[in-house]
Amino acid sequence: MAISEYFPVIGEWIKNIFLVLFALSFFGGGIFVLIIVYAPSDIKFHVTDASLTKFNLTNNNTLDYKLEANITSRNPNKNVIVYYREIAAIAFYKDHKFATVNLTPFDQGHKTTSFLHVLFEGMGVMKNSLKPKQLFEYDQETRLGIYHDLAINLDILATYKFLTHKSTRYNPPMVQCRRLSLSLVSNGNSSSTPSFHGRKCRINHFFENR
Repeated sequence: MAISEYFPVIGEWIKNIFLVLFALSFFGGGIFVLIIVYAPSDIKFHVTDASLTKFNLTNNNTLDYKLEANITSRNPNKNVIVYYREIAAIAFYKDHKFATVNLTPFDQGHKTTSFLHVLFEGMGVMKNSLKPKQLFEYDQETRLGIYHDLAINLDILATYKFLTHKSTRYNPPMVQCRRLSLSLVSNGNSSSTPSFHGRKCRINHFFENR
């Protein structure tokens, strides 16, 4: 067989390879578009209001506190229902945990906003002692009547329904509502101190297990 007789065969191979590559790229592009269109967006959390009416730290690291907050949970998805099975709200001051409360489980439908009220009240020993610099900051903040570096985390156990698929129970990443600055309402000067303007909470990849 002459060499020239091979060229049609080689050309057919190249043509078939090109068609396979084109089909794969088209199929992959379709999958990518479907992911973009149907992949659920993260749930959005915001601290809309918060107040601090008691915050007294004694020498033996005991904290007497009353902290309240209103938090919204927004489900922006039209194809996802979230079932909150367990929710624990955890309070921190300068990264030191001082209180935990359990919130009532609830279900959140498509494109809806839910409202959570969190109340931390009591007296207890902080998990870890404040460092000397943090104690100095606490004394300064007590004199001014404004406490910085407060935070609320939400530890969630949930399931969700995406179209017809229902997930098993999972723990999404911790919802972090950080860097809250609150004036002490009972100090008599709260009217002259900055009011709370809300704070967006951080949550990445809500529909993935941590």
